[in-house]
Amino acid sequence: MSQILQERRARRSQAERRDESERGLLRAATAIVAERGVNAATFEAIGARAGYSRGLATQKFGSKQGMIEAMIAHLHERQNDILGALGVDRMPGLEAVLTYVDLYLRDLALKGEGRAYFMLLAGAIADLSALRAAFAASHEKVERRLETMVLRGQAEGTIRREIDADAAALMIGSLLLGLSIQCLIDPDMDLDPIRATSLATLRLSFVAPANLEG
Repeated sequence: MSQILQERRARRSQAERRDESERGLLRAATAIVAERGVNAATFEAIGARAGYSRGLATQKFGSKQGMIEAMIAHLHERQNDILGALGVDRMPGLEAVLTYVDLYLRDLALKGEGRAYFMLLAGAIADLSALRAAFAASHEKVERRLETMVLRGQAEGTIRREIDADAAALMIGSLLLGLSIQCLIDPDMDLDPIRATSLATLRLSFVAPANLEG
């Protein structure tokens, strides 16, 4: 029995090491893209930044496209972890929408992982890359999440029932996408007043009349 347990622990330890090395490589790739651009994210640079070899990065991702697809999945997972920890999907619908937008724009102002994602997106669009499909699927997930929040708010009576939930989700997603691209064009843009204005505008546009302050 002792030998079986030792073998299981060894296998689990190997799996944990594989997971940790992949997370390290993804963190390194994201940081390099955010700081120096997509072209700087070579397997050699990623491996060195993460403390591993170029060969391990090549083995993990296989190709530049494989690396970018893994980065998209990683950034989605990170976002889901943050939203889950804050309980955003359990908040009342209108509060959830506003919290999502607030968190997104605060993160964008930090010029971290969000910046890397949109640098990758801009490159994929400019190159007419096959990766556009991966980004389209990523944005679809965001829109469906936002649509669910709007529908929840309508069922609760906090969001106007006449609003088209699908169109509202696309509109919010497009607002965030546009601001993200603008940040790439103008890295020194002050996002604080834009964030405050976006939240105030969304609140006034979405809130059900019965919930307006007298």
